[in-house]
Amino acid sequence: MSTLADVAARAGVSKATASRALSGSGYVADDTSERVHAAARELAYVVHSSAQSLATGRTLSVGVIVPTLDRWFFSELLSGIQQELLTSGHDLVLYGSREGSAERTRLFEEILPQRRLDGIIAVGIQPSARELERLMLVGSPLVSVGSYAEGTSAISIDDTAAGRLATEHLIDLGHRDITFLGGRADAATHAFGDEQRLAGYRAAMSTAGLEAGIRHASGEATMPGGYEAAVRMLGDRRSRPTAVVAVCDEVAIGGIIAARRLGVSSPADLSVVGIDDHAHAEMFSLTTVLQHPKEQGREAVRMLRDRMDSPGAETVHRVLPSELIMRASTTVPR
Repeated sequence: MSTLADVAARAGVSKATASRALSGSGYVADDTSERVHAAARELAYVVHSSAQSLATGRTLSVGVIVPTLDRWFFSELLSGIQQELLTSGHDLVLYGSREGSAERTRLFEEILPQRRLDGIIAVGIQPSARELERLMLVGSPLVSVGSYAEGTSAISIDDTAAGRLATEHLIDLGHRDITFLGGRADAATHAFGDEQRLAGYRAAMSTAGLEAGIRHASGEATMPGGYEAAVRMLGDRRSRPTAVVAVCDEVAIGGIIAARRLGVSSPADLSVVGIDDHAHAEMFSLTTVLQHPKEQGREAVRMLRDRMDSPGAETVHRVLPSELIMRASTTVPR
């Protein structure tokens, strides 16, 4: 197994010079650096992460905080984050904890302040718990993924616009009895992005003069949660809506399954719009508002690298556009 001394001897430099060239710490002339890296490749020498950390003062670890690991959006986002971190030689340190849990409180108050990380990517931060402010006190470069981004760089879609776009599509088809499906009823614990989508739905309904018809069938933002909320919503024939805007595609798919089991034809009797363009959206012919979680993950890492290289630079909030993908789950009302 080759050592740093072997690389230095092959390149004709001292061990100190070889160490600086390979770790990127301290000045080394370009031609000398090229010789050292060529020698390292020839000898299959790999810089030990602990040694590089000591030389650069960095841990080569990035913390990623997500509310849950069982939703499609978060798994896709993590895939993009992991892909981009691998290109920069960083390890991913994952923290998954639900909003409002004791474990999440401990994460913000005890674990993160004691952990050395080169940077943090926070996903789905909860404003009501002042989580972003507490993360900023940790002192690590920080990027958030989601609509709430006070004082930090962030990447997101416009969740309000997504909810409005989905609702306007149904209104344009002629629907007037439209319910918002999914998301928690208690605004204090409501996920911020979900709350913004609900706000977009309400705004579109109000603009169309349909304030009296605004309804929210609450439930967990999961496929089973959407199923359960839809069963409750569709159980009474007299109050069934003709269309629903789901807080996410998983809820929309749960709603479609519930309708089928209750004998409610979709889209003939119930048009359904989701938000995400989930991997299963095409299978269910689901009309949805597209977002790209993998690209958001990759962009979050790129933004974090900029923050790590220039801690004093101005924060950047990049908002990706929303796009309606029309499939066969929506139609004009009977």
